[in-house]
Amino acid sequence: MTRRGTPEADLQRAVVQALRFALPPTAIIHHCANEVTEAGPRGAKRQAILAGMGVHAGFADLTVICDGRVLFLELKAPKGRLRPDQEAFRDAVLAQGFGWALVCSLDDALGALADHGFTSRVRPTLRAAP
Repeated sequence: MTRRGTPEADLQRAVVQALRFALPPTAIIHHCANEVTEAGPRGAKRQAILAGMGVHAGFADLTVICDGRVLFLELKAPKGRLRPDQEAFRDAVLAQGFGWALVCSLDDALGALADHGFTSRVRPTLRAAP
């Protein structure tokens, strides 16, 4: 059996590993597993249970909390696009004054730390302006 490509999951694992290295040991890097991959009625029932427990549609893949700062990171494969619920989450987070960044590479993640004032042991490579 061959393994299906999982570019976003692979990117997320790499980003988490890099953030754990780059940030102080007191930093919290959290993934909220708010998606159900099981199709059909059973998956729908599980998603309804999670929604009742506070799962929020469009919630970012990673939350970084460090030194009084909060940054939400939405990870996407290079050609990935935000869904409308992810755009709504981004807009709500930004309106409340929190940091949010779209991450398509390890450099994006490290750049987001710098852009949002996080102290890091790693310097990102220079990025082109968005």
